[in-house]
Amino acid sequence: MPLYEYQCKSCNNTFELRQKFSDAPASECPACGGPVEKLISQSGFSLKGGGWYGDGYGSTKTASAPACPSGGSCAGCPSAS
Repeated sequence: MPLYEYQCKSCNNTFELRQKFSDAPASECPACGGPVEKLISQSGFSLKGGGWYGDGYGSTKTASAPACPSGGSCAGCPSAS
């Protein structure tokens, strides 16, 4: 889920909220209840669970991958083209 940054117009409190794309933007400051505006900042995200990296990309398992017939790597290999 995306992480959004807001700033309160009353107390200048800056805070972040993790929200779905479908969620309405925040409208009040959690500290003072004043109105807030969404800031434009670097996006943040969080990776959770195994996912593609944990399911094979970062794995050291090579038994399921077919061996290269030439015995080398794919870089510059005539079989790779």
